[in-house]
Amino acid sequence: MTIDLAALPEDFLWGTATSAYQIEGAVAEDGRSPSIWDTFSHTPGKIDNGDHGDVACDHYHRWREDIGLMRRLGTNAYRLSIAWPRVVPGGDGAVNAKGLDFYDALIDGLLEAGITPSVTLYHWDLPQVLQDRGGWPVRDTAHHLASYAAVVAERLGDRVRHWTTLNEPLCSAWIGHLEGRMAPGLTDLTAAVRASYHLLLGHGLAAQAIRAAAPGAQVGIVNNLSTVHAATDRPEDLDAARRMDGHTNRWWLDPVHGRGFPADMREVYGVELPEQPGDSETIAQPLDWLGLNYYMPATVADDPTGLAPRVRPVPRLGVPRTGMDWEVDASGMERLLLRLTHDYGARKLYVTENGSAYPDVVRPDGTIHDPERTEYLEQHLAACASAVRQGAPLAGYFAWSLLDNFEWAYGYDKRFGLVHVDYKTQKRTVKGSGRRYADIIRTHAERGRSAA
Repeated sequence: MTIDLAALPEDFLWGTATSAYQIEGAVAEDGRSPSIWDTFSHTPGKIDNGDHGDVACDHYHRWREDIGLMRRLGTNAYRLSIAWPRVVPGGDGAVNAKGLDFYDALIDGLLEAGITPSVTLYHWDLPQVLQDRGGWPVRDTAHHLASYAAVVAERLGDRVRHWTTLNEPLCSAWIGHLEGRMAPGLTDLTAAVRASYHLLLGHGLAAQAIRAAAPGAQVGIVNNLSTVHAATDRPEDLDAARRMDGHTNRWWLDPVHGRGFPADMREVYGVELPEQPGDSETIAQPLDWLGLNYYMPATVADDPTGLAPRVRPVPRLGVPRTGMDWEVDASGMERLLLRLTHDYGARKLYVTENGSAYPDVVRPDGTIHDPERTEYLEQHLAACASAVRQGAPLAGYFAWSLLDNFEWAYGYDKRFGLVHVDYKTQKRTVKGSGRRYADIIRTHAERGRSAA
C-alpha cells in the first residue's frame, strides 16, 4: 500500500509503545510492591487462562536486548511507562532507589541508541497500598500521583522531555470501576465517576509537578478515543450515540480544555462530582501536546436497561475485524485527529498507540508472516498522512506494541507486537509487520535526506 510519506514532517517521531506491567515482570524484585494489577491478575477468574504479569516479557532483565530491537526497526522514539510501585512502593513517602536506578539506566540506554524516550507516569498500575486506602475514588490519590510525578521528573527530567501524566483514564475509571473487567474490578457507578474526576485532577496536579521539577518539559495526556456511529437513524439510537461520544470522548477532553465536565453526561450519570474551588483550573493545565490512542470505532444502539451510558454495541456487517473482534476502520483515526485539531485546538498531536492483534504462526524457518497486521499498519499510517495534509499538527506515531505482551484481561493469547515473543524461552523475533514498519521509517528518512 502506498503511503504519502511526504506529508509527514521531516522530524516526525517514529516510535513503539509498551507499558510497565505488560512487559517488565520482576514484580517482587528490588523493592517493588504489588500493584492493583498484581492483585487483580492473581484473582481466580479475572484473566483468561489464569495468566498474570509476574514474568511477562522479562523486560526488567532484557531491556538492553529490547533496545537493540528498536534499533533494528529504525525507530527514533520509545513510549514507556514507569511502574509507580517500583519507584514509590508505599504509594507515597519513601522512594525506592533501585526502582529509579532501573529507569535511569533504561533512559541512558535509549539515548545512547539515538532513541527519544517518552515517559508515561501512570499506565494503570496503582500501588495496591493506595487502593487499600480508597484508590482513585478518593482525592488523596490525585495528590499522591503528583508527589510521585515530582520524584520521577526530578531524577529523569534532565534527559526526558516528553511526559505523559495518564494513559487512557477512561479504562481506569469506566472499565476498572464501572464494568469490573480491569483492575481494581469494581462495578460501582458512583466510585467510577469519582475515580474519573480524581484521575483528571491528578493529571493537572502531576503536570504542575513535572514542570516544577523539569523546566522545559513537554507535558500531555493520552486518551483512547473512538468515532461513534448510531446503529440506525431512530432518535433513540442517535441519542445513544451522543451519550456514547460523551462517555468515551467528551468527558475526557472537555475538562482538560477548560470546558468543564459535560453537563449532559453529568445528568446521565446522576453522580455529584467531588468538586472543590480551583479544581477546574488545575485540571485544565495547558497542554503541550495531546495523545490519541486509536483502535476502533463504536457503533451503538439505545439500551435503557444497560450500564451508563445505556447503550449496546452493534457490529457493522461486512467490516473487517481483528483478532480482538474489533472493527478495522482507519478513517476513524483520521477523523479524530481532525476533530482534536479543529474542535479542541490541539497545538501538537501524537498517535500514542495504534495496533492490532491477530493470531501469529511461527513458520518452520522461524519467521512470522502477518499480512493482516501489516495491512492494518499501512492503512492507519496512510490515515495519519491524510490528516496531516488537512492540517492536523501530527508530530509522531507510536505503534502498539513493540513486543507481544500481557494483554490485560486477555492474558497472553492476544498478540499486538511487531516483535513476537516466545513466552517459554523469551526469544524475540521481528515479524513481517515489524520489517514493513522499518521499511516505512527508512523510506521517510531517505526522502528527508534527498529533499535536503
